[in-house]
Amino acid sequence: MKFEILAIDGKSRRGRITTEHGTIETPVFMPVGTIGAVRGVDTFDLENYLKPEIILGNTYHLYLRPTPEIVQKMGGLHGFTGFKKNFLTDSGGFQAFSLPTAKTDDNGISFKSHIDGSKHLFTPEKVIDIQNMLNSDIKMVLDDLISLPAEDGRIAKSIERTRIWAERSLIHHVREIENGRGLGTSIFAIVQGGISQTHRKISAESLVAFEYANKSFDGLAIGGLSVGEESSAMYDTVEFTVPFLPNDKPKYLMGVGTPEDLIENIDRGIDMFDCVMPTRNARNGTIFTTFGRLSIKSSRYREDANPIDQACNCYTCQNYSRAYLNHLFRAEELSYPRLASIHNLHYYLTLMREVREAISNGNFSEYKKDFYRKRIKNENDI
Repeated sequence: MKFEILAIDGKSRRGRITTEHGTIETPVFMPVGTIGAVRGVDTFDLENYLKPEIILGNTYHLYLRPTPEIVQKMGGLHGFTGFKKNFLTDSGGFQAFSLPTAKTDDNGISFKSHIDGSKHLFTPEKVIDIQNMLNSDIKMVLDDLISLPAEDGRIAKSIERTRIWAERSLIHHVREIENGRGLGTSIFAIVQGGISQTHRKISAESLVAFEYANKSFDGLAIGGLSVGEESSAMYDTVEFTVPFLPNDKPKYLMGVGTPEDLIENIDRGIDMFDCVMPTRNARNGTIFTTFGRLSIKSSRYREDANPIDQACNCYTCQNYSRAYLNHLFRAEELSYPRLASIHNLHYYLTLMREVREAISNGNFSEYKKDFYRKRIKNENDI
């Protein structure tokens, strides 16, 4: 994987990641394809209407179903799904950790499948092996997650275990490549530490410093945020942590978030994002627009002939009215989630494209002000 910085405006950065499956322009939002499919849309929609350069898959879910063995036989995620561009796979640790049956010790996370109750163990090495079978372009290490708020001692244990697991992951990643497995894939580590500046600094510095066989992590992620803390606490934690991450590598904020979160954290130096929010909110009737959120299920749209967003040129806005989307939602018609998801994903991907242009032109601060100005101006019209 190659990463290059193309422009800098304040702390915001425009960059480009190059992998065997193409380029990824950053800042980038990655649509979430948990089980190898972005909920509500198919590969045709992705390739023709949305054109993302990378999507995210989930190791936990793909491990249980259809299994990495089947995905590998089908040509990895690219062959199995038909999406030929880039995949990032998270470790599945969050999903395993979230199960009521999960138990974590120094070796890994043991859990029972939510599908059939079968017992499993995720170790740092096993998670790398699974992702190699999936043939994702970017692999995430297994990290030790904790619920917040947490006692200082538990946070300290979390970042120490996360460090050890990350080191084991990198060592295994390098050895597997030497044995001809996982060729062309990259590996990212994850900084933990809650909202504690002390622990975030320790976690970041220990991960950045580690090398094995002259190989270090290809990128660094900030994990464990957007889990219920105030937005201001998340922003402060990101702003504090980013300077400890290497400038010549991608900086990824996991599981975030709203359009406002993306804008704020790009302003703090983040390059990569993912979140289920565009598709999940679409299914529940919440639409993202240039002027804020719109609740399409509201009765006020039953006879509204306008598109969702006059400023949007997505497939949905070019062909359908608010009234029709309102009708589809109320009738529980299966085409509704697709059309709403196409719009929301298009909005997020367009937002990132506009941000990249603003950074290149040196006017990101003006773009940010205009982003908020549009919302304040129209908040009573939604």
